[in-house]
Amino acid sequence: MLDRKDLPFEAIERNMQELDIINTYLGGHAITLSGFRRLLNGKKEISICEIGCGGGDNLVAIRRSCASKNIHLRITGIDINPDCIRVAREKFQDPGIQLLTSDFRDVEFGNQMPDIIFASLFCHHFTHEELLTVFQWMHRNSGLGWFINDLHRHPIAYHAIRLLTTFFSRSYLVKNDAPLSVLRGFRRKELEKLLAASGFVGYTLEWKWAFRWLMIIKHDSKKIGSI
Repeated sequence: MLDRKDLPFEAIERNMQELDIINTYLGGHAITLSGFRRLLNGKKEISICEIGCGGGDNLVAIRRSCASKNIHLRITGIDINPDCIRVAREKFQDPGIQLLTSDFRDVEFGNQMPDIIFASLFCHHFTHEELLTVFQWMHRNSGLGWFINDLHRHPIAYHAIRLLTTFFSRSYLVKNDAPLSVLRGFRRKELEKLLAASGFVGYTLEWKWAFRWLMIIKHDSKKIGSI
């Protein structure tokens, strides 16, 4: 339902708030930070871009981590939904942070290509054929590499999130979309086939709690296959 264009702002705002809670307590932010740190590789200045950034909770988690380690961070968030960007703007007061209302495929960085591009709970919104284009765009527009944090399609994950949202969520969007998102998630072999079809052989693909995949592509990666 979140992909619809006729939703009231209040419903989207509540959905973004609950997604932040889910990412915090079920480890989603920790997985995003793990992917970011692997590509950061000790650098003290970095630029990042999240596609499908929603309410910006992932970007907030990365900014907080960088601030604690004195890492200078430049942020770009892209989402096609203007209400999601509106929610994200409420979390960022720095005018140097870019929050763009756009289909990410229409964005051109020119000479300001981000070092790292990532997507969290975003790729399951696309068909497998569309994802080939998504992967290629992320690869072409990132300086150091890119990563994806998304869902593992599994019966336990489906029934667990369905029960949790039934009893604890106050968002009709979350109650509808969370179980459906799991059903649109990925099995390992599906991701491996997508990567192969996209032409990528140097990557890491790791299972993470709670039922997530962390997929990392480094531009200078020498590793072949998945772990």
